[in-house]
Amino acid sequence: MKVAIDIGPTENGDSVRGKGVYTRELLVATGLAGVDVSKTDLSKYNIVQFTRFNPFFISVPFTKPRNIKFILTIYDLIPLIYPKHYPSGIRGWIKWHINKFLIRKNINAIITISETSKKDICRFLRFDPKKVHVIYLASRLIFKKLEISEWKVEVKKQYNLPDRFALYVGDINYNKNIPNLVKACKLAKMPLVIVGKQAAEIENMDLNHLELKHLKNVDWAGVIRVGFVPDADLIKIYNLATVYVQPSLYEGFGLPVLEALACGTPVVATKTQCLVEILGDDFNYVGANDPKDIAKGILNPNKGSKLPRVYTWHQTAKETTELYNTLT
Repeated sequence: MKVAIDIGPTENGDSVRGKGVYTRELLVATGLAGVDVSKTDLSKYNIVQFTRFNPFFISVPFTKPRNIKFILTIYDLIPLIYPKHYPSGIRGWIKWHINKFLIRKNINAIITISETSKKDICRFLRFDPKKVHVIYLASRLIFKKLEISEWKVEVKKQYNLPDRFALYVGDINYNKNIPNLVKACKLAKMPLVIVGKQAAEIENMDLNHLELKHLKNVDWAGVIRVGFVPDADLIKIYNLATVYVQPSLYEGFGLPVLEALACGTPVVATKTQCLVEILGDDFNYVGANDPKDIAKGILNPNKGSKLPRVYTWHQTAKETTELYNTLT
């Protein structure tokens, strides 16, 4: 069996996001070679897995060679859940309908990363639920609790970190609920540190744009926006954080919560469908639309909660290769 996995998300802006992490870790865990599907003769493979999907851009080939199976990874369909905040435009709307046609025509199986996303995929795409396979992500092994040494002083100085702070890692899209996170940290009198390229570039963004309008009246005073940081430093920042906060209105998975827990950092998470699925019932959740409730969580976060399952990339690879075998 010859399998091709699309390496596109490792070579563009997604390389530091969940899509890039997923693609790299899947390649390592399965031991398979990745290819640029846009420049490769796919007919010589038995299975091709496409690892990037945007509903408003053509993400599926128009044709499929005979005797080949196509798998598509869809992480979430959040832009379709909040259309006012993720406007497709006329072209995007047309491409979305082309994508739906091409998926039903050419895709043999879909991999997604939570039961929450599976429900959305089946609803919006009208795709056979039996062909949508939930395979969970995992925190990478590099994320772990560190022994405190001289690195603590160095990292705090490099990123201007206070002794106590709440941490958020990721983008600042509408579903991430950043305005309520900022309000909650001010109520809790806890400095907020945001890791991620987008937050660091707020001043250069057009906040009148529909996708950014939710950030227009955010009071960034006292919020430390460190921008992108390499993994080696991110691990240390997780370890230094007093609490990690995932304030999302909606998620397809929520990988940073697993990274934070792996580093021994107490976690606050909102009671959204996917986060409850990932973190389980042994967890005290907060209301996404209530900054006061998020603030209470920040002052009394979850520590050492029992997860509903073990998340490992070995398991991710095992379930993915099992799917390959069922298609051949």
